[in-house]
Amino acid sequence: MTYLDYQATTPLAPEALAAMLPWLEHQHANPHSAHAPGRAARAAVEAARAQVAALLPTGGTVTFTSGATEALNWAIKGTRGGIVTLATEHAAVLDTVTASGRAATVSPVDQDGRADPNIPAGTGLVAAMLVNNEIGVIQPIAAIAARARDADALMLCDAVQGYGRIAIPDGCDLIAISAHKIHGPKGIGALWIRDGITLASLLHGGGQEAAGRSGTLSPALCAGFGAAAKLAADRSDADAAHVARLFDRALDRLGADWVVNGSLEQRYKGNLNIRRDGLDVARLMSECRDIAFSAGSACASGSGRPSHVLRALGLTDAQARSSIRIGFGRYTTEAELIAALDRIDAAARAQRIAA
Repeated sequence: MTYLDYQATTPLAPEALAAMLPWLEHQHANPHSAHAPGRAARAAVEAARAQVAALLPTGGTVTFTSGATEALNWAIKGTRGGIVTLATEHAAVLDTVTASGRAATVSPVDQDGRADPNIPAGTGLVAAMLVNNEIGVIQPIAAIAARARDADALMLCDAVQGYGRIAIPDGCDLIAISAHKIHGPKGIGALWIRDGITLASLLHGGGQEAAGRSGTLSPALCAGFGAAAKLAADRSDADAAHVARLFDRALDRLGADWVVNGSLEQRYKGNLNIRRDGLDVARLMSECRDIAFSAGSACASGSGRPSHVLRALGLTDAQARSSIRIGFGRYTTEAELIAALDRIDAAARAQRIAA
């Protein structure tokens, strides 16, 4: 199996697994207990917190959560006032904004997937994704954050796809991240909260985290997240160069019949969202079942609806339905990527011949 779905999740780094194993096998104490084993577990949690924080701006605190979905829900539901967000945001933002019942402005994006949102008076929160999970487009977060500040609104950045890969701009007040997008374990994320900001609690019953999040933390998951974050920091330049090289080779390999969705310049290059006129994606995935790639966001898989992100770019339903997402990264070799693209391209060409 060739794995090319890095936006859905990334392979667990061996270093992250090694950091987790002692806490799964032998050291089972509750990190919120006062006895010696509990204090040791707490020390491991705090060490991981520092590792995760090293890739975030200064002047804030990392609060561990069950994942980015919880972090985003907390950031949105824990604030007040109107909300401004983007049409290409993840469902964890768009659905939560709808569920909040607050006045909301959903800003459009241009054909490249970039936004220039207007922030009306009365806005309490601006929510924008750093790197889009479907098309990899990088938003001008620093400029949006400055505009939010001028409007006396808080800035929430969904940095799930960008954390550990590109720098997170200063100016954000709340930042949501997830471990399993950076070769860490599933089931843990975090919300970075700028100093001086207080959120209403989302979960009640203990308040184990200083910012008010309730629930027993897993030292194993925290340790895995921390190890993955440290590895991302240590390998930052090498990972970026590897991904850029793969992206360039992929573009060279694909023919003119494939069109890239979203900006080519303002993009994280581990994401290649492409379309081909008339492509039957379900048939393609069946014929290339030993290659793991995507027809869009894993969170919307099976919905039967065309991607709201691609539709926001101005694509027709047919164009959106004829698009696929290829995601690659640290553990993808050039040989396996090229071999997979050749298989995909050949199967797509065969569809046209058969038609």
